[in-house]
Amino acid sequence: MGFNETDLNNTVNLPSTFLLDTGQRNISKNHHDIEYVLLLTLKAFIMIFIILCALLGNLLVIVSVMRHRKLRVITNYFVVSLALADMLVALFAMTFNASVELFGRWLFGYFMCDVWNSLDVFFSTVSILHLCCISVDRYYAIVQPLDYPLIMTNVRLGTMLSVVWCFPTVMSFLPIFAGWYTTNEHLEYRRNYPDICVFQVNKFYAVVSSCVSFWVPGIIMIAMYYKIYREADRQERMLYRSKVAAALLNKHLQINGISAGLTSLPTVDQSSPEPQQVAEEPPITSSSKMKRERKAARTLGIIMSAFLACWLPFFLWYIITALCDSCESGEVVVAVVFWVGYFNSALNPLIYAYFNREFRAAFRKTLESCCRAIGPVRDLRQVHRKQDLVHSNASSELHVNNQLRNSEMTNVHIEACI
Repeated sequence: MGFNETDLNNTVNLPSTFLLDTGQRNISKNHHDIEYVLLLTLKAFIMIFIILCALLGNLLVIVSVMRHRKLRVITNYFVVSLALADMLVALFAMTFNASVELFGRWLFGYFMCDVWNSLDVFFSTVSILHLCCISVDRYYAIVQPLDYPLIMTNVRLGTMLSVVWCFPTVMSFLPIFAGWYTTNEHLEYRRNYPDICVFQVNKFYAVVSSCVSFWVPGIIMIAMYYKIYREADRQERMLYRSKVAAALLNKHLQINGISAGLTSLPTVDQSSPEPQQVAEEPPITSSSKMKRERKAARTLGIIMSAFLACWLPFFLWYIITALCDSCESGEVVVAVVFWVGYFNSALNPLIYAYFNREFRAAFRKTLESCCRAIGPVRDLRQVHRKQDLVHSNASSELHVNNQLRNSEMTNVHIEACI
């Protein structure tokens, strides 16, 4: 039985087609691997950048307030405590999430999964409660400035900070370690697959935790800042009216001084500046204080707006996926909403530096001090070089002096011999 021409062509063409398909599959696989490596590198760069910004920026806030007495006011104690919470978010929440995103699985076991979820919920709640306390503090400072020192005492400050740090444990560690936050099916799934750490909650916990951690404090902050805005606007109108009244009073005194100057000019000259000074000084003092309060309120309002803008997508996704059984989201959406929320921890120091002049000056001084602390390491080499140069100059001068001394002794000896 022999081969015909068709069989021969088929036997020749079959290996070439097979090799062509294999080559195309290898090329597409290589392209896919390159895209995966590039995407993984980009994700790692973004995550590491956010973590470092959150750590270094909030550390700069804490050090600046500790170093500069001008920043040691009650509001900034809340700011320092908020910066500490944001640093802990970067250390204990972002790092674990980054490991999952980069390695594709959970590496730390069943128990540490509960620890990570608890810390994530805890620090997020602590951050927004800090901002809620800051809004209440600014409300009393602007709306009731005379009663503010009596309302915001050191004891009340310590009580508020204690509540802010202790209360979120009720919504984080207790229900998560007790297993109240999720369903029995999910707990069984986690025991069977310990390398998967997914925070799947039941409907009751989703509603209660989101209300306590975000919605209720967010509504309180919006209400506080709305009242602050209205009060600041009212005080600004009153300040304008007081300035107009002071100008009219000054004009009236000048007119009276001119008319009375015909009979008692020296008396009027001595007394006329006093009412003018009394009329002008209080508005100037209240104006500068009011401007400082408005700047502080504006800065903290921007911080609050940034926090709501960063965390609102996450909590919308959180409550929708918990209440809607048929709603599913991809891994990209989950990663984006998480890291947009995390980005708020790195954003607050930038807001301080850009919108608050006192913080900006303190940041600059603190960074200059750090540069001077690092500078001696660089200057030490210059010192050693100068010392070597001095030693070399001294040795050369000593050598020249010895030669001169020897020549003089030689000359004296010659003269004596002569």
